[in-house]
Amino acid sequence: MWLDPDRFEDLNYTVHVLFDDFCDADHPLPWLGQCLRTMEEVELMAALGAAYSAVQESVGASARDEVYLDAPGWSAVVAAAARLAQVLVSNDHAALSKLHDAGCHRPPDTEPTASGAEDQHASS
Repeated sequence: MWLDPDRFEDLNYTVHVLFDDFCDADHPLPWLGQCLRTMEEVELMAALGAAYSAVQESVGASARDEVYLDAPGWSAVVAAAARLAQVLVSNDHAALSKLHDAGCHRPPDTEPTASGAEDQHASS
């Protein structure tokens, strides 16, 4: 994976996450309000799904990763993914900023709790 250069993440895994785990990129509307925040995200996810599906239809579902990456339509997949990523990150940052401004600085179940060790350090 990109965070660990020693681990390889193939295209099949990435597409599985996109179409099966995160949402259905072919039909993203039902995911609005679950993992997609806005209609813009839904539309961009649908565009990504359509771009990927077009490449898959042209090369065949069982084609090797290299064949997908060399396909003439692959640049449209990359462009759609880049635009979607930009909007997802921007919307996530906006939502986090609103939570912070409202006084929510940590998720509810991660608030620090005083332990006996902390109390001992305070009195010494």
